[in-house]
Amino acid sequence: MKFPKPYSLKQIAEIINSEYIGADDFSILGMNEIHVVEEGDIVFVDHPKYYDKALNSRATVVLINKKVDCPAGKALLISEDPFRDFNILTNYFKPFQKSDLMISKSAKIGKHTHIQPNVVIGNNVVIGDHCIIHPNVCIYDNCIIGDHVTIHAGTVLGADAFYYKNRPEGFDKLLSGGRVVIEDHVDIGALCSIDRGVTGDTTIKKGSKLDNQIQVGHDTVIGEKCLIASQTGIAGCVVIEDEVTIWGQVGIISGITIGKKAVIMAQAGISRSLEGGKSYLGSPAGESREKFRELAHLKNLPSILKELNKQ
Repeated sequence: MKFPKPYSLKQIAEIINSEYIGADDFSILGMNEIHVVEEGDIVFVDHPKYYDKALNSRATVVLINKKVDCPAGKALLISEDPFRDFNILTNYFKPFQKSDLMISKSAKIGKHTHIQPNVVIGNNVVIGDHCIIHPNVCIYDNCIIGDHVTIHAGTVLGADAFYYKNRPEGFDKLLSGGRVVIEDHVDIGALCSIDRGVTGDTTIKKGSKLDNQIQVGHDTVIGEKCLIASQTGIAGCVVIEDEVTIWGQVGIISGITIGKKAVIMAQAGISRSLEGGKSYLGSPAGESREKFRELAHLKNLPSILKELNKQ
């Protein structure tokens, strides 16, 4: 998430009331999570296990809960609770904006795009040309939709990320300030849920097709010309490369990559990154040829045991 203009280190420290290490006028351009952070960004870290990763990332400023040596060319924001202060910054730069209209006045809708009854379109949404948005679709603030996109009834674009910190008093939510970006010639079925990024974009690239009842988690990127069948659940921060086929009821864990032209068979459970150009089966998923061999061996197990008992 980029700020509307550059802010100084001192200005950001005043917003969250924190100490800092670095020059007062040290320039900050935005804030992001570790997997999408860029130069000029703030990243937060609140666990010693991840200190080195954050300090050595592309982030220019590290929001951290311990005074440490500041890497050259960077700055630190010292906070008792980086998670809380990251939320304060998200709320400062991307506060909730209510809308009393079905279609916000700030939304931009392209030529020859048809909006059916009971569609809700939030603030600053952009929808391209030749799209069809079917009844009861809800498009939250700041979503970007390209040309020739079809979205079927009941789908929700831009709901909050499912991201919580477990505290003694209960779960504390990490606020979402990111977007959903849908590129050209994408079809999205009925009753799908596509969550926005925490600070970055959840993206569905050109030509991909989603069936009904699919969940896409925050900051996930779905490549070009992918086919995803119904009841698939994709967690946050997943990268699905181009031309991947995913059949029904597949579950995919967060933070992994599925390689180009992979095929994932129905009801598979994906718990690790998968190489492209192969098909996968089972839970935990493995290459389908190996899984079929395993099943064949299991089928022969009763006769093998029978022979062993004769001995």
